[in-house]
Amino acid sequence: MFVITNREVSDGGKGIAQVGDRVNSKGPNELRMLEVNKAGRGWSVKVIPDKLEGTYAKETETLKKKYKLGHCVLDEFCEYTSEYVALKTFDSIRKNKRNFLLFVHGFNNDLKAVLDRAHQLEQDYQVEVIPFSWPANGGGVRGVVSYKSDKRDARTSIGALDRVLEILWRYLDALNEKNRQAVEKAIEDSKQLQMNKEERDEFIARTMEMACPVSVNVLFHSMGNYLFKNLLLSPIFHARATLFDNVVMAAADVNNEGHAEWVEKIQARNRIYITINEDDYALRAARIKSGEEQVARLGHYPYNLTAKNAVYVNFSNAKGVGESHSYFESKVITTNVRAGRFFKLALQGRVAEKGLKYDPSQGYYQV
Repeated sequence: MFVITNREVSDGGKGIAQVGDRVNSKGPNELRMLEVNKAGRGWSVKVIPDKLEGTYAKETETLKKKYKLGHCVLDEFCEYTSEYVALKTFDSIRKNKRNFLLFVHGFNNDLKAVLDRAHQLEQDYQVEVIPFSWPANGGGVRGVVSYKSDKRDARTSIGALDRVLEILWRYLDALNEKNRQAVEKAIEDSKQLQMNKEERDEFIARTMEMACPVSVNVLFHSMGNYLFKNLLLSPIFHARATLFDNVVMAAADVNNEGHAEWVEKIQARNRIYITINEDDYALRAARIKSGEEQVARLGHYPYNLTAKNAVYVNFSNAKGVGESHSYFESKVITTNVRAGRFFKLALQGRVAEKGLKYDPSQGYYQV
């Protein structure tokens, strides 16, 4: 599994100790990539060098030849190891026939917690996960100070998240273009030029889907949604072509009040899901820890659900959910089959609300 992070990184350390609690000393927008593997109950961690060299360069060239990609996927990133990460992930997705999931975690998560959760997401939902890990453990302190510090770090990390989304979109666009060129050549080779333009475009779309039936999705959890909100409202964010099939905003630690203003800026090819649990212990605690009167959180308040582009899904009182803040995890979904089915479909880019009862008076689907 690969991890993208703007945390401080020490190339000379060992294991998880190479990755610190604070933002990168070169600045909060500095991104590093990690290659991680499960090692018993822990993790082996390699900090990938910024530029392609040694085995990284050789493996990248091998994959370019395998997929007939030419000299570079993206000219400006040709010498950087983002190409290695992109192609290794693409290769794994094709080989294992999985969909892709970007995971942006929440409050008070050190790197081990992020890796454990990302690994469990892969196991539970058969998706290829890359986490974006920002310094969300308060620089080593806990409680009220940690919560406030994490909110500051979230605001500081919006530039890094913007870069992650931009780079991901550009690689996806480049790989899709290579695929489209191959399909168009196949059409010419098979002498199907007698099609009219509409038939040809439809044929290309169907053939591309069969050639690489992969969806690209994102899961924002808890305060990861606060990071996303601040990016969407920031002047540095620029509208780009739609990147994700499904956007899943789970247990969002952001104000319910006024959320439609920024949620309606989100683009998705399929669905934008916002999940709610009225009994969520962490969101109740968040209101207290802030040290001030705080309005209801989006992830636990089943009223004022006004974003026109969002599908709201209420997990309150559902079997096995209780006070959970992470009700997409194994201990809930093994008890509640419908909860597991919802998240499996949502995180694989499909329509997930089918079969759930809709409450038109409140504007949500009930699990």
